[in-house]
Amino acid sequence: MDLIDTLRSTGAIREFRPDPVPDDVVARILDNARFAPSGGNRQGWHVVVVKDAATRRALRELYLPGWRDYLAMRQAGLTPWAPVTDEEAERAALRQADAIPDDALGGFVAHLDEVPVLLVLLADLRALAAVDRGFDRYTLAGGASVYPFAWSILLSARAEGLGGVLTTMAIRREPEVKGLLAVPEPFVVAGVIVLGHPVHQPRRLSRRPVEEFATVDRFDGAPLNGA
Repeated sequence: MDLIDTLRSTGAIREFRPDPVPDDVVARILDNARFAPSGGNRQGWHVVVVKDAATRRALRELYLPGWRDYLAMRQAGLTPWAPVTDEEAERAALRQADAIPDDALGGFVAHLDEVPVLLVLLADLRALAAVDRGFDRYTLAGGASVYPFAWSILLSARAEGLGGVLTTMAIRREPEVKGLLAVPEPFVVAGVIVLGHPVHQPRRLSRRPVEEFATVDRFDGAPLNGA
C-alpha cells in the first residue's frame, strides 16, 4: 500500500467480520510494528494476545464500568476524563452511569470478547523516558515510548487488509486487568488493541485542516499555510 494513502485511510474500526485471523498474521503484524521508535530504543512494551474465552469475557466485564462512565460524561456534554474539566458536572454525570441500559452500550462493547484478535498492550515503567514526571499537571511524555508502537500495530494490520482500534478504557480497572493476566510490577496497562477483517474500511477520513492547528513562531502566530 502507498504510505500516504495508508495514513489518510487508517481509521478506527470497531465492526469486524467473524473470519479468524491466523497466528502467523498476528505475529507478522507485531514483527513489523516492533520497529516503532521508543525512548533510548528501550522498547518498553509487552503484548498479551488474549485467546482464552473465559479470560476474554472477564476482560469485557472489566471494560464495561469505564464505558458506562464514558457514555455518561459524553451525554452530559463533557470530554470524558479531560485533565481540565468541570469536575462538579463530571461527578453529577457519573452518578447516572449505572442507569445507562445495556442496549445503549453499542455492539463493539457488547461483543468485545468475540473480536478476532484481542491484544492487551503493557508498558514497562522502568523503560519510559517520562521527562514530565513530577510536574504539577497531568503528565503524558512517557506515552511517547509506547503509543507509537500501538499505532504501528494498526498500520501493520492495515497492510494485511485488517482494521482495528486502540482503546484505553480497560486502564480504569488496571489492578483487576493485571490480576487477570498475571501482569507483574512494574508493568502497567497502556491499552487494548482489537483487530480483525473490517465490515467497512473507510477510504476518506475527515480531520481539521493544517492551518487550524499549526502556527508560526508563537501559539498565536499566523497559521501555517502551505498553499
